[in-house]
Amino acid sequence: MSVGRFCREQRLTEASFYGWRKRLRKAEPVRFAVVERGRTRQPSATEPVLELVLNTGERLRIGAGVNAAALRRVLAALRA
Repeated sequence: MSVGRFCREQRLTEASFYGWRKRLRKAEPVRFAVVERGRTRQPSATEPVLELVLNTGERLRIGAGVNAAALRRVLAALRA
């Protein structure tokens, strides 16, 4: 899948995609993560259900409606 197609499907700009990729490539590897549970109601498709907070303080919010295969590709690209 091309970056352009992925961005259209996820309603992102290509500039935003490449900006985040650049920031995340510079970030140090995460050594641990804190997982907090507290939500008892079902989130909407546009509401984030998972939020990753990087050691730089930046946040990556992932909504309930995200395509799992697309998310795997993004995470793999960030590791590259």
